[in-house]
Amino acid sequence: MRPVVQQFDDIIASLSPLEANWMDDMAQDIMDRIHAVPVKPEYGREDIAALIEAKDGKAFEVSRFCVGLFLGFSKDKLHGELIEKLGPGGNGVKRFQADRERYLDVLEEMGLRDAMTAIVNREPVWSDVLRERLRSGRGSAIQGQQRGRGLEDFVEEIIQQVFGPGYESRCTFQGVNGTAKCDFAIPNKETPLILIEAKGYGATGSKMSDIIGDVDAIIGAKRNDASLLLITDGLTWKARANDLRKLIQRQHDGRITRIYTKQMAEQLKSDLVTLRAEYGL
Repeated sequence: MRPVVQQFDDIIASLSPLEANWMDDMAQDIMDRIHAVPVKPEYGREDIAALIEAKDGKAFEVSRFCVGLFLGFSKDKLHGELIEKLGPGGNGVKRFQADRERYLDVLEEMGLRDAMTAIVNREPVWSDVLRERLRSGRGSAIQGQQRGRGLEDFVEEIIQQVFGPGYESRCTFQGVNGTAKCDFAIPNKETPLILIEAKGYGATGSKMSDIIGDVDAIIGAKRNDASLLLITDGLTWKARANDLRKLIQRQHDGRITRIYTKQMAEQLKSDLVTLRAEYGL
């Protein structure tokens, strides 16, 4: 593939937002449980029991999320409070089933009854308040995961069009200077000739330090004659222009073969076809 020197302005101009839906299956289960809470002027111990009751560990995780949302606690804060007040023995479904009354006592001590009464009877609609807490907490993390995975899926579809099954994904490859993780190794992770890394950079996407660190790890491990392609996107790059310049400098130095955004999909496919012929794959 003919070497090129990419320009910062060209890459910036091709950036686009990475959209993602924060509501996954578990978030939907959490909202379903919340909507099942009856609207009352006041709540009692039996309402706490109905909220926390669960048949298995997965359902109990939903229960605890609901408790945390009512109390306004993060997952870690709720875990710490329960451990401190329940004492040794955990705070999961087995502890609840083995010591149900003590568990309910602790939830009452933490103010869950009053919190439920205050939230449900507050304007605007109480479930909207909890939905927003869920979205800004767990939902924010889910969005970041989906942005990253969505970009990987976008790249993988192009790889499949060019190489069929002749690649390995999300693997640790063997290089001449050790091993490193990468999103795609072609034709395989034992002797990769083409390495592809997909890094979305959004408000809740990969951290800047993670992106540069992961790319540098690949550069340090790979063969000198192996090609490294980086696919990235997300408008947050515009606020971190100097960091993007660091990656472009690596491309100028020959350590990254080429950088692409989603708008450059046809160029990526064309370059992969060229690389397939050059490597005889």
